[in-house]
Amino acid sequence: QVQFVESGGGLVQPGGSLRLSCAASGFTLDDYAIGWFRQAPGKEREGVSCISGTTTVYPDSVKGRFTISRDDAENTVYLEMSGLKTEDTGVYYCAAARVQSNWHFSQTTFYGMEHWGKGTQVTVSS
Repeated sequence: QVQFVESGGGLVQPGGSLRLSCAASGFTLDDYAIGWFRQAPGKEREGVSCISGTTTVYPDSVKGRFTISRDDAENTVYLEMSGLKTEDTGVYYCAAARVQSNWHFSQTTFYGMEHWGKGTQVTVSS
């Protein structure tokens, strides 16, 4: 079965840190760009980071606080989050796009992504 499984979410105080994991099964990450996304209650899903090969992309809202990395040997992508803010609260998802397919990633516009996981909840609250 082709899927992503996200983990590592939880409740953290403002200023705290979390490390999210996104494990792929049923396919290998080598030929894919991987994106992390989040959705807060009542809001549209948005992109928070993307990695294609060694190239990474971050929107201004998380730049300098979030770091995406990949371990192709483990077939896993990580999202290190620090300096967390209450507005970072939401369900975090990962998805993948074949590098040679028609895909795009930005904070507000993304397409071509597939193999969406079920997400992991991140709550930033005091």
